[in-house]
Amino acid sequence: MASFHYNAVDAAGRTVRAKIDADTLGAAVQRLQHQGLHILEVKPNVARSHRQAPNTARPKLESLVVFSRQFAVMIDAGLPVLRCLDVLSSQTKDAALQRAQLAVIGEIEAGKPLATALHNQPQCFSELYVSMVRAAEAGGILDIILDRLATFLEKELEIRNKVKAALTYPVLVLVFATVMMNAMFIIVLPTFLSIFADLDVPLPVMTAILFGLAHVMRTYWYIHIAIPVVIILVGKKWLATPKGRFTMDGILLKLPILGEVIQKIALARFARTLGTLLSSGVPLLQTIEIVSATAGNVVLAHAITGCSRQIENGRRLVEPLQESPWFPPMLTNMVEVGEETGRLAEMLDKVADFYESEVDATVKGLTSLLEPILIMFLGAIVGGIVLCVMVPMFQLVSILGG
Repeated sequence: MASFHYNAVDAAGRTVRAKIDADTLGAAVQRLQHQGLHILEVKPNVARSHRQAPNTARPKLESLVVFSRQFAVMIDAGLPVLRCLDVLSSQTKDAALQRAQLAVIGEIEAGKPLATALHNQPQCFSELYVSMVRAAEAGGILDIILDRLATFLEKELEIRNKVKAALTYPVLVLVFATVMMNAMFIIVLPTFLSIFADLDVPLPVMTAILFGLAHVMRTYWYIHIAIPVVIILVGKKWLATPKGRFTMDGILLKLPILGEVIQKIALARFARTLGTLLSSGVPLLQTIEIVSATAGNVVLAHAITGCSRQIENGRRLVEPLQESPWFPPMLTNMVEVGEETGRLAEMLDKVADFYESEVDATVKGLTSLLEPILIMFLGAIVGGIVLCVMVPMFQLVSILGG
């Protein structure tokens, strides 16, 4: 049972501020009305919990997809918005999304529109989400827009999962290689060093360097732990600055192969977001502003923001896109055709589908290329270490044999 604070006026005209316990916000309102109170405000008793743990947790993208899809189905079936949210909040397993839903229910029952209530939960609902819902409320097509939002989020989730799956194997191999190399340098090589030292075997230059590195890593083990930690902390602080983030995003876009993947992901998101917003009735200038905020890359976001200024000066969308080096001819040509035929949203969806398929193909190719490269790299490292150890072993055998 939840607790709610209320502000009401009794039959004598006196203001009453108190707390009431009920299963839901609707049940609390009904109980107060049965008491003959004129309700001014009812809200969940969440002030204390907010002070202890601010509601900054973000829900999983999968949870938002399910929420949007089920919300659309319920609205299409004719259920009121509050009833939909009440049902959805009772069945979701995502704690962050559930808290946001309860807060949205409270604001709607206080008289606020759905879009405004969602806007007040930015940790869960992005500007894209809020803008589309606002346009849906204005056009009376909330079920259609929510279904479109669910499709958009599903596409976003799909491309994210593909990239994550492609990177899993290389990351695991690199982690294994790092652990193995540390074990060899800290545990295995010092054992051979003591054997060679006791038998006074002359060491080749590369072997001496390898054993010296192993000695340093074993004696000053905390250094090779502290250095990565310092690099990560300094890097995070630098990336938190606008200049650092802009520089890093520019470097990432220029990387061979990986930069191409990053650019295609950003272009697919740009086209999908822009097309979804335009087809939902959101004005172009507002759409550009939202797209720039959700681009995922500061360099591309800066280029998109420049498009907004050009459009305000009376130019078409395609013109500033053509002038930017980050938007390839395929995208700009499709945008131009879309503007000329009045089917811009449809063309943008086709562009998004194209780049998403390109990302899928590129990531698969990159994965198939990384596997042999990583195996060759590990083989070369292990082979080099073994060779450096075996050369003095052969010398030792020859000395003992002689």
